[in-house]
Amino acid sequence: MLKIAWRKEYTHPLPENHRFPMEKYDLLPEQLLYEGTVSESNFFSPDFLSEQDILQVHDANYWQKLKSLSLSRKEERRTGFPLSQALVDRERIINQGTIDAANFALQYGVAMNIAGGTHHAFTDRGEGFCLLNDIALAANYLLREGKAKKILVVDLDVHQGNGTAEIFQNNASVFTFSMHGKGNYPMHKETSDLDIPLEDGTDDRKYLKILRETLPMLLDEQEPDFIFFQSGVDVLSTDKLGRLGMSIQGCKERDRIVFEHCIKNEIPVVASMGGGYSEKIAHIIEAHANTYRLAQDLFF
Repeated sequence: MLKIAWRKEYTHPLPENHRFPMEKYDLLPEQLLYEGTVSESNFFSPDFLSEQDILQVHDANYWQKLKSLSLSRKEERRTGFPLSQALVDRERIINQGTIDAANFALQYGVAMNIAGGTHHAFTDRGEGFCLLNDIALAANYLLREGKAKKILVVDLDVHQGNGTAEIFQNNASVFTFSMHGKGNYPMHKETSDLDIPLEDGTDDRKYLKILRETLPMLLDEQEPDFIFFQSGVDVLSTDKLGRLGMSIQGCKERDRIVFEHCIKNEIPVVASMGGGYSEKIAHIIEAHANTYRLAQDLFF
C-alpha cells in the first residue's frame, strides 16, 4: 500500500498575502481522495520528532533557539515564516513523517510525505521556508539504525539543496545530487556531490535528456540502497519563483523517470514534495498529484 504522511497541522496559518501557498497541504490530499487515487487508509499521522533525532543532525545552539522561540529577527526573516510554537511543532511532525515514510518505503518500495523536502535547512540555521531538514534527518536515521548503507539524494526542486549539501559535505554514505536553476535562489550555492545548474527557460526536452543521462550513471556509480527524492514542482514555467520552462506533463515525466529507475534497481524511495509557487494553485496541485498517481500506478 502507498503510505502517505499527513496531519492537519501541515497547514499552518500565515499572514495575509504571504507568498507561500500553505493551502496546498489541504488541497492535495483532498484531490487525491476525490479522484480515487488513494483512500483514507493510505494516510498515516506522524508524531513529534524527538530532540535526540534533531540533535543528530542540527546544532544544539540552533535547536535551543528554535524551541525557545528566540531566533533573532534576521534569523527569523531568513526562514520566511513568523516563528511560533505551532510552527516548530509543525516542523517536528513533518520531519517525523519523512522518517516514518522511510520505514514504510523499506516495506513497500515507496512512501510519500505531503510536505517535507526542507532542503534549505542547514546544520545551524533555517532558510527559505525550511527550519529542520527532513531528508537529512531521515537519511541519518536510516544510517544510524543500519537500515541503509549508501543513500542517494535526488533533489529536483528548482532551488539548490544547499542545506542538504552542507549537512552531508563530509559524509561519504550520502551522495547529494541537485539539479536546479543556475540563476535562482540561493544566490550562494553550496557544493553538492553533483550539481547540475540549469539555464533560465530550460524546457522539458533538455531537462529530461539531462536527467535520463545522469540518473542511471549515478545509480551505477554509487550503488545506493535508498533514495530520497525531493520532487518540488517549482520547475514549472508558471512558477513565480522558478524561471525554468517545464510543463506539467514534463514534470510528470521527470517523476516517472525517477520512480522507474527505483523500481528497475529495486531501491526504496521516499518522495518529499518540496516547493511550488505557480500563480494558480490548480497548477501546483495537479503537478504534485501526478507524483502520487505515478507512485500508485507504478509500484502497486
